[in-house]
Amino acid sequence: MRLEAELPDDESTVSFGKAAAAASRPGAVFYLEGPLGAGKTTFARGFLLGLGHTGPVKSPTYTLVEPYTAGSLSIYHFDLYRVSDPEELELMGIRDYFDGSSVCLVEWPDRGDGLISPPDVTVRISYSGGARKAEAESSTPLGDQIISGWNK
Repeated sequence: MRLEAELPDDESTVSFGKAAAAASRPGAVFYLEGPLGAGKTTFARGFLLGLGHTGPVKSPTYTLVEPYTAGSLSIYHFDLYRVSDPEELELMGIRDYFDGSSVCLVEWPDRGDGLISPPDVTVRISYSGGARKAEAESSTPLGDQIISGWNK
């Protein structure tokens, strides 16, 4: 299943993330793809706000992962941009984060090749005419449920 949206500004990107969060389920894995500065972290901020997070949302570019909680749900936001060797992820125990009960948002997932769980939903963000365009595509039955419930 696929979903497309025009995102003319940061506010609409945050709202798109909030809508994704409302449709999400524990255990979901989201891959966030797009060029530098496309809005992947802005989407993640909206996602976390949509789950009730009230604090700041930092880009995990240097830490690789930022953990959050919303009620009893654990959410892990990964940014693998600076990973030069997937074995770095093995050393940090990355597989432990994908435990089937937390939600994982992964920026630059291709850098974790073979070490991270496959996505339920892939969100691709690009620039189109000075604005962002997003495409969300499911790749599992859980992803289909998320896309079906996602009201952009």
